[in-house]
Amino acid sequence: MAGNGDEQYDLVTIGAGSGGVRASRLAAGVYGQKVAVIELPFGFVSSDTVGGAGGTCVIRGCVPKKLLVYASEFAEQFHDAEGFGWAKTSPPVDVKKLISRKAAEVERLNGVYSQILSRAGVEVIEGRGIVLDPHTVEVRGADGSVRRLKTRNILVATGGRAVKPKLPGAELGITSDEALVLDNVPEGGTIVIVGAGYIAVEFAGIFRGLGYNVHLVVRGPEVLRGFDDECRAVVRENMEKRGIQVHLQTNPTKLERNAEGGIDFHYYDNKEQSGGIIKAAQVMFATGRAPNSRGIGLEDAGVALDEKTRAVKVDEYSHTNVPSIWAIGDVTDRMNLTPVALMEGKALVATLFGGKKTVPDYENVPTAVFCQPPLGTVGLTEDQAIEQLHGEIDVYISRFKPMKNTLSGRDERTFMKMIVHVPTNKVVGCHMLGPQPTRSLCSLLQVGPDAGEIMQGLGVALKCGATKAQFDSCVGIHPSAAEEWVTMSTAARRVACKGQFAEPLGAEAAGYKGE
Repeated sequence: MAGNGDEQYDLVTIGAGSGGVRASRLAAGVYGQKVAVIELPFGFVSSDTVGGAGGTCVIRGCVPKKLLVYASEFAEQFHDAEGFGWAKTSPPVDVKKLISRKAAEVERLNGVYSQILSRAGVEVIEGRGIVLDPHTVEVRGADGSVRRLKTRNILVATGGRAVKPKLPGAELGITSDEALVLDNVPEGGTIVIVGAGYIAVEFAGIFRGLGYNVHLVVRGPEVLRGFDDECRAVVRENMEKRGIQVHLQTNPTKLERNAEGGIDFHYYDNKEQSGGIIKAAQVMFATGRAPNSRGIGLEDAGVALDEKTRAVKVDEYSHTNVPSIWAIGDVTDRMNLTPVALMEGKALVATLFGGKKTVPDYENVPTAVFCQPPLGTVGLTEDQAIEQLHGEIDVYISRFKPMKNTLSGRDERTFMKMIVHVPTNKVVGCHMLGPQPTRSLCSLLQVGPDAGEIMQGLGVALKCGATKAQFDSCVGIHPSAAEEWVTMSTAARRVACKGQFAEPLGAEAAGYKGE
């Protein structure tokens, strides 16, 4: 296939995010393939010309978000410390310093990801990758240079990109990309967040913890669509207790720049059948992400895309309709989580170069929403279990005040929910809200559990098909919140199911989309 100066590779990956990096370094480092990865120049806000090794998760997603979550929790820690005898002290946060320190860490990680690829023997090429045909990728550099790569296989791992709704004045608002570098909102200013998913509720907690006045505008009847209904309600109640104003069943209608230099956010409350205006310093849209599939030549190469979302269509092995082209991660719009993209990348190279056709396993994938307190979940929600399974389910529920809150006086309770399939005695779903991690007041050292940490262990248990009897036989660690999972003895209710499956099914069967 090589000719006219073209270079020959076994795999060329477009996109150096989590999935692309994992697949590329394993293909080169483990299977000895000649691999190149193409990625746009580094920057904090993504565009057609800005990207960076590490992708969304490292540069403008999970990692910087979690750093800001840590920062926002200190206001709570200073407040709660008074209940333990500490003098009242809550110094104002230096947001500019925080964003600067966060940026430095993200830049460091961007370099680390490039080093990981290089050490594995992967050639890292900066520029925009364009698929010319099933075996040719063109790299267009920022300096105008053009380079063509011939390859046996092409992997599309370009991720997704935040989108804004189509309404008048939407250009005045920002997305999560810009929110992660936001350092110019006046102290105590008002920020409106539009959305109800992971990103919306997490940033609502971040901005509230940093001292801003926060309004969360939700189109539907509750936050976090797709999660367990009881957990969703508790998340919203905790947000309201922390001073976040949640507007349910409310739609934005337009944004206008006002005379003070801020934004007039116009909305319509569907429940009250009336409109209103919120005067905001900033408006953030967390209204979804779209597969980043435009402008990279996929249609010209014959790759089939979803007509509505433009997601790359793939089979169970991440294979497109073109024999030499594959796709993983958010660009396929399957289960949009970083660890899932890693799993898909590992399975892909085992299929391609390991001589073992491997299907990613989407069943019982644990996940966490870093709202405050955090929500962790694995397996089926109660509604999903009722709809899918045959027979009956037992629902176990525990609500209690965490030990820390007994002295701090904080009005928040931990909520745990376990769903058990009665015919098999298998635990098919675990959902937990809280407790908030306990951290040292002078460091980011986590010295206590939270829902995400606990749920990782429960994820292993559900993958192993653990039964309620096995949970019950485990001795608890006392005093801890986690011990509650092995001491739930009486079901809150037994519910008849109306599904057809005798055995529990996982998130893929439930149609989970990572919202």
